[in-house]
Amino acid sequence: MTDLELQKKAVEVRKGVVTGVHAAKAGHPGGSLSAADVFTYLYFEEMNIDPKDPKKPDRDRFVLSKGHTAPGLYSALANRGFFPVEDLKTLRHIGSHLQGHPCVQHTPGIDASSGSLGQGISVAVGMALSAKLSNDNYRVYTLLGDGEIQEGQVWEASMFAGHRKLDNLCVIVDNNGLQIDGRIDDVCSPYPIDEKFKAFNFHVINVADGNDMASLRKAFDEAKATKGQPTAIVMKTVKGKGVSYMENQAGWHGKAPNDEEYAIAMEELEKAGEALCQK
Repeated sequence: MTDLELQKKAVEVRKGVVTGVHAAKAGHPGGSLSAADVFTYLYFEEMNIDPKDPKKPDRDRFVLSKGHTAPGLYSALANRGFFPVEDLKTLRHIGSHLQGHPCVQHTPGIDASSGSLGQGISVAVGMALSAKLSNDNYRVYTLLGDGEIQEGQVWEASMFAGHRKLDNLCVIVDNNGLQIDGRIDDVCSPYPIDEKFKAFNFHVINVADGNDMASLRKAFDEAKATKGQPTAIVMKTVKGKGVSYMENQAGWHGKAPNDEEYAIAMEELEKAGEALCQK
């Protein structure tokens, strides 16, 4: 897909995030929206996947380590055809296959249950090691929050991945600068993020605008070309991206919009989509 086509898809993914969280009256819109572009790029461009065969053996794997941003992942999966977009309105409802955090047993396209912060990267590292031991050529991607990397288990997994030279592993850090309690550098600063991953023998790619498709394309192409080391893509993003009143507001980390706020958000996203159609 072209960058413009991917941008249009990302708008639809953002609509799905807002729709799902509003219908649930709960959830995590801020980090889902900051990562909407990378979800879109992974599922519509980067990864070897097939919605008609979600468990095909040679598929690329994705682990959402920051599992609370499941609304973004679900919206990408739905828009990619893994299940109906209408299902997004059932987010967190009793009987729905869309739980508050990803569940591998119930949702097509989910490769690992996640949500306990810090643990998803370990699962991804295990998958990458398994591929190496079995001589399989699939790649493994995992998305971490910048607040999440305050967890020590992240660095144990990183040390192992670097030591084992898992060049089929791509760790992505959504550096939107905010976590539930405020600015990450006020709560417990993880900076410099890039130098930490370098110390664990990662090839590191800094992306100045992780909400820009051309920048993401360049980064993921570089990651695929990297041999002998795992890659960490540290992307600077805007929390709540695409919804004006949510952008860069820590309060929207885990809060659902009311009916009025929902209408405003959907109108803004509709206009954003229309503007892209004019290009």
